[in-house]
Amino acid sequence: MPDKTFPGILSTVGNTPLVELERLLPDFGSRVFGKIERFNPGGSIKDRSALGMLLAGIRSGEVQPGRTVIIESSSGNLAVGLAQICRYFGLRFICVVDGKTTEQNLAILSAFRAEVEVVTERDELTGEFLPVRLRRVRELVAATPDAYWPNQYASLLNPKAHETTMREIEESLDGAVDFLFCSVSTFGTLRGCRDHIRARGLDTTIVAVDALGSAIFGLESTQRLIPGHGASVVPPLMDASAADEVVHISDLECVVACRRLIGREAVLAGGSSGATVAALWKIRHRIPEGSNCVLIFPDGGDRYLDTIYSDAWVNQNFGDVAHLWKD
Repeated sequence: MPDKTFPGILSTVGNTPLVELERLLPDFGSRVFGKIERFNPGGSIKDRSALGMLLAGIRSGEVQPGRTVIIESSSGNLAVGLAQICRYFGLRFICVVDGKTTEQNLAILSAFRAEVEVVTERDELTGEFLPVRLRRVRELVAATPDAYWPNQYASLLNPKAHETTMREIEESLDGAVDFLFCSVSTFGTLRGCRDHIRARGLDTTIVAVDALGSAIFGLESTQRLIPGHGASVVPPLMDASAADEVVHISDLECVVACRRLIGREAVLAGGSSGATVAALWKIRHRIPEGSNCVLIFPDGGDRYLDTIYSDAWVNQNFGDVAHLWKD
């Protein structure tokens, strides 16, 4: 009988399911699939990036368990992925988060014994937390002996980890991936998927899904309510040529799409997942019939229960909008 066990929790990163969403868009002439990344052990697609960056550091000798201090900036998901991996290898981890980070994520980081610094000051120019978080990371790295900054925003190991994400999608559909909808933040996922698509010669249209108010594709940066996608500064990994099309999605559109997704498919997904659903809805009339459309769902909705799935929060920020998803 074959051994079906796994050698440690980190071996379960990747090989997440690709699920067909048959009820999401009634009367749509193409098939829709969701790559459900919440099934990674840390609960998000960022586990792939975190593991790729830290394993490379350990193998090169730059990261030494018991000595090296890992320092990183994160709005939530990468922080959890790094915290789990650091706990596994016995690495001290200092994470700089911000006021958007949920109480649940903070509790998870505490459980993994991560040291957390919460940035509460917003950048004067953008009104966002990210520039301030990055400044604080640089200060900590400079002041901490044996510090190692994985730097998800600039490290090529980030997109490298997501070549595997696209390989899994390709194998699941025997190469027939007509459209890929991918939300953007550090640009790691989209760029890694693009690299695999080009290496394999796939005829896949890549749709980058960005937040309205994000600076990544040249819009003016404004305050946003939902973390996980978009950025107030252009990430070093950004490559405009990696996307065939860009769709910007508002916070409200994210909320509506997430609520429709759970109502029609019973999939509890995070904000950036909802953004890909909203993007598909926006351009659905331009997609040829018979296409295979893959949406990457970076995380689950359990970390958004106090926001996207809270009627009180939605009413406070958008008013009574329940009619938008009750159909």
